[in-house]
Amino acid sequence: GRRMKLTYELIHVDLPLLIGSAFLLAVTIWDGIFSFPEALLCLAGIILYLLYTINTRKKYENIEIKKGPNEEVKQGRKLDWKTLVILAVSAFFIYLGAKYTVESVIKLSEIFNIGKEIIAISAVALGTSLPELMVTIAAAKKGKPEMAVGNILGSNIFNALAVMGIPALIGTLIIPHSILTFGLPMMLIATLLYFFITHDKEVTKWEGWLLVIFYVFFIGKLFSLF
Repeated sequence: GRRMKLTYELIHVDLPLLIGSAFLLAVTIWDGIFSFPEALLCLAGIILYLLYTINTRKKYENIEIKKGPNEEVKQGRKLDWKTLVILAVSAFFIYLGAKYTVESVIKLSEIFNIGKEIIAISAVALGTSLPELMVTIAAAKKGKPEMAVGNILGSNIFNALAVMGIPALIGTLIIPHSILTFGLPMMLIATLLYFFITHDKEVTKWEGWLLVIFYVFFIGKLFSLF
């Protein structure tokens, strides 16, 4: 079946960092309170991760490509204004798409009298993840699994450390009981499942379906469908 091959860096660096960020988040919110010192700890983690990412990129940029007698060295394309405009326009429409998706689903949820934490853990998460899903699918179709998986790992690390850490600098966050008893355990299980699926440096088609089935199970339990 179809499968995605993963690089050493993703498996031995980014994947452990994903697990570490997930469990760090779990430890800091376990008491139902996410305080200012805990926010600083998470932000320190994301700063270290960003510094590592920048350093790794520089390391690969400095690697000289050896060329054979009949090979030509490909010159990197320079960043021009057209690329910047396309990037800016794409980012704008991604923002609009996620914004209106979240607003529409929230309104529907309010009509059906669904709790805010359930909205956040399902509708908001889905809406904000749709752009990432599109980027990941596009990367996979172009035969760039490292970009697809790297997007997933980097996004989740950033969410666990920065998206939680920055708001807590303004004020202490109170974590709802339902998040602690259901959302958090499910996140940890999903993280471990992802680890065991990818630790052999590839993701097969049936493993992808396993992750989709797990998410369907998560949504079903969340809305008490089974």
